[in-house]
Amino acid sequence: MHSILWSYIQPFKITNDLKKDVYDFLVTNKHVETAKHSVRVGKMARRLAMTFGVDPDHAEHAGLLHDVSAVIPHNERSFVANALGISVLPEEERFQMIIHQKISRVMAESIFGVKDTDVLSAIECHTTLKANFSKMDLVVFVADKIEWDQPGLPPYIEELKSQLKISLEHAAFSYIDYLWQRRNTLKVVHPWLVDAHRELSHIIKNAIVD
Repeated sequence: MHSILWSYIQPFKITNDLKKDVYDFLVTNKHVETAKHSVRVGKMARRLAMTFGVDPDHAEHAGLLHDVSAVIPHNERSFVANALGISVLPEEERFQMIIHQKISRVMAESIFGVKDTDVLSAIECHTTLKANFSKMDLVVFVADKIEWDQPGLPPYIEELKSQLKISLEHAAFSYIDYLWQRRNTLKVVHPWLVDAHRELSHIIKNAIVD
């Protein structure tokens, strides 16, 4: 494990219970609301996985771990990412919050011992999605948007839930297109989100034709 992560695990002991470990890790590092959010996302990811034919245990694990990097302050994330050997895009330099998805992947592997590539991939793109996404990526992405971490109801939630009755792809597109229509108001437009929007748009159009 890289020494830059050591301070976050000093007061924390890992057991064989991932849900407990993630919750305790976040609470120990004074991120109680993120801990609650992560448990909710894990539960939702399991539910969606069972509905859409994805491994429910792996989906729950990805949901639990997706925000473990919340313990790293926003203004330090670029520095930490570089120290961990993570490629940082210009958009991520400008808006460091968004690097957390990549850092969470590294932390899931190095601190919590996750090796499954599907789980790691879903953690890494849970905020923006990405091109050539998998079903697991979609499950965790959509679960995170349903169980969002802000007060009140998400403004996009009714449309997302309606589209989820059609497919995971439709649900994911409803959220990404919601952002896309408001892209001029966003701090940055992440290239992965652009790629995902393009790919999902193609899938949705073909589904309508079919």
